[in-house]
Amino acid sequence: MAQTASEPSVGGLIRNALDDVRDLFREELALARAELRQELSKLTAGAVRFGGAAVALWFAAMFLFVTIALGLAALLAWPAWAGFGVVTLLLAIAGAVMAMAGRRAIREVRPMPRTVETVKENFR
Repeated sequence: MAQTASEPSVGGLIRNALDDVRDLFREELALARAELRQELSKLTAGAVRFGGAAVALWFAAMFLFVTIALGLAALLAWPAWAGFGVVTLLLAIAGAVMAMAGRRAIREVRPMPRTVETVKENFR
């Protein structure tokens, strides 16, 4: 079968197909980068809002503790420093209990126990 000048060769067809695949891959990669940038921008905005919320809640908690301390002092006819001392003591106890619970939870963590066991078995 004779090949005419208007029919591309097999090599030319393969080259064109590879060029098309390469172009498609580049376009998909560019789209993925653009989508990633857009989603990262949304994520950053959300993180900033969470940070603002955390600061606002921190101040709210501090004012709540001041209110509790002054209210306790007024209720029991104590000086203000005594109310603050009681609130401080209660917060210290709560913090110590949470720290001990966190320490206990961290001690129970075993990083990748099945993976470690499998690696040990494979290299015996």
